[in-house]
Amino acid sequence: MWTQREAIEVFHLLFLRAFGGRVDKHLYALKGGCNLRFFLKSVRYSEDMDLDVHKMAAGTLRNNVERVLEAPAFVQALRAQQIELIQFSAPKQTATVQRWKLSLKTGGAAAAIPTKIEFSRRSLDADRTPEPVDADIINRYRLYPVVVQHYSVAAAFSQKVRALALRSEIQARDVFDLKLLLDSGAGKTPLPKESRTRLTTAIENAMTVGYDAFAGQVLAYLEPEYQSHYRQKKVWDALQAQVIEALGGLQS
Repeated sequence: MWTQREAIEVFHLLFLRAFGGRVDKHLYALKGGCNLRFFLKSVRYSEDMDLDVHKMAAGTLRNNVERVLEAPAFVQALRAQQIELIQFSAPKQTATVQRWKLSLKTGGAAAAIPTKIEFSRRSLDADRTPEPVDADIINRYRLYPVVVQHYSVAAAFSQKVRALALRSEIQARDVFDLKLLLDSGAGKTPLPKESRTRLTTAIENAMTVGYDAFAGQVLAYLEPEYQSHYRQKKVWDALQAQVIEALGGLQS
């Protein structure tokens, strides 16, 4: 039986596969934590899934999403993984953002597991490509291959800089994810102007994220074998300092 984090991940992967069977993969792109997890081997599980969508009416997107969620084949695919979609709602359906809240159950577990799928309607960043999800993750869950369009390291890095600068509540995961992206080769080319102008604010915000915030917001979402390593304050302090230094270097 999967853990709660794993069950959410399996659900996201099965949704991407089913949704890609209905909708042209070039009309949407995976971003955020799921992008880093599925393509860059991030050790951080993502509680929710975020995508950008382009050239699709709100009503059309809602119809496609909910047809997937209600399809007998999708329900059966979940059941084969001992996962049940208990209920879902669509609390936010605007011209710019469409969000679904979902409740899952695994095996005989009594507690419901919450997750969200959110589509942002905006111009897709140019640096994206359709690719299969990392084979290690697919094999871990014994799934069929999943192909999805997603953002490159450079595009994801630019998006994370903006997120760190613009969120109303600063998130430790943005600093953690920026370190992964830097280790994956980000920061070697100039940032787009939209992100470059946010660097000062991003650096200031990164400096405010203390160890307690990291431990409270991120630690529980890491793969269990990595939690003891990242539980050490000195590890977080070093990671934070490296990100701040790298962002500072991009200002020149």
